[in-house]
Amino acid sequence: MLTANKLEKIIELEENLRKEYQEKLDAAAAEAERYKNELAEQREQMQATIDQQLATIKELSQQTSASDQVIQQNRELTNRSENLQEELSTLKKRVKTMQKDLAAEREQVKALTQFDPARMKKNLDANKKKLAEKTRANELLQKSLKDARTEKAELQRELKGVEEELASLKAELGTEEEAA
Repeated sequence: MLTANKLEKIIELEENLRKEYQEKLDAAAAEAERYKNELAEQREQMQATIDQQLATIKELSQQTSASDQVIQQNRELTNRSENLQEELSTLKKRVKTMQKDLAAEREQVKALTQFDPARMKKNLDANKKKLAEKTRANELLQKSLKDARTEKAELQRELKGVEEELASLKAELGTEEEAA
């Protein structure tokens, strides 16, 4: 009984689905038929084109005996031109390599000219003279600093002596005033 109910439900479902999708199925079938017809027409057109091309090929094959010699000459000329093109590309590569080498050599020459030995020696001599002058000036300044320091020390000693003398004079004056 359960299976009969299930079977009835399945049949009922199938009928509902058919009702619902029948129009879509019919439309799809019609479209498929239309595509089949279009395909058949295209096949016929292609077949006609093939037949026409076959006839043209037959005509041309009869004319090929005269053009075979021209084709052979074209092949030879093509091979020659390809060989010349290969040779030309090889020469272009060689020229590029030489240009790169030339640029490298120019850079090297430029770098070497920056270090001109005569100019560098001249600059070195000038720098040595400047250094010697500065060294002499420094020595003089050191000597004058040393002299100034010794003079300062002497003056300080004299100042201390004068201050001591002043203090002793003040002390003597103070004792004389007390005595008077």
